[in-house]
This record gives sequence, structure tokens and C-alpha cells, in this order.
Amino acid sequence: MNQNNGKKILLVEDEPDVLQVTKKTLESAGYDVITACDGKEGLEIARKDLPDLIVLDLLLPGMDGYKVCGILKHDIQYMTIPILILSGRSKPKDHELGIKVGANGYLTKPFEPKVLIDKVAELIRLSPKKHSSVKDSTQRS
Repeated sequence: MNQNNGKKILLVEDEPDVLQVTKKTLESAGYDVITACDGKEGLEIARKDLPDLIVLDLLLPGMDGYKVCGILKHDIQYMTIPILILSGRSKPKDHELGIKVGANGYLTKPFEPKVLIDKVAELIRLSPKKHSSVKDSTQRS
């Protein structure tokens, strides 16, 4: 599982138990996980740390996940960061709205750890990685 070393995931979740279980699941797959407990903090960390992927709850204090996703996906500097919504909202309209605001994937809680890990790996693999290419190209020069 070492192929995930160095891949940074931002987990934005306000429920402490869900945050800990999800964080441990992702770390067990070799990811570096940073966390935020509300939408505004998640947005700030995403802009500062440029994670390889964001796992985002929808019902968050301060700013909901739809808004966080929409803001990031409409900013050229952050739009290529894959966003996976992980929510207890399971109605088709919730899923459709998540995709409409720019999410790259949508999973519902409770989740199977393998399903989460597989989806995260798939989204990172398919990511164009433009948000990190500027740093990469300057380091190689």
C-alpha cells in the first residue's frame, strides 16, 4: 500500500466519530490525512495545502459542502482537485446536486471501507493533477 505515500487527502467532516473512522480508514491505505470540522475551515485548508483529493460532508456548520465544492470547482487554481462527497444524504436529488456543483464522486454513509478506498484511489488516479504541476515543474528545474 506504499503507492499512496505522499498523497494528501483533506477530510471535511463535523461528526467526530465519523471523522475518526474515515481518517483511520484512509490512513490504513497509506494516505496522509488532514482534517477540518466545518466548511469554512475546509475551504481555507484546501486553498492553503492543495490536497490531492477532498472527502467532503454536505451538512457542515458555517458553510455546507455544496457551497465549498462549488467555490473550489469554479476557481481555476483549485478546480482540478478531485472532490468526493461522503454524506448521509442518499436521495437522488442530493446526489444530482453534488455532481452539478462539481463533485467528482458521491458516496453515502454508512460506507464500506473498501468502497471508500477504491473510490479515492480511482479519483486520484484519474485526476489531471494540474494543481500540483506548478510546484513539480519548478522543483525539477
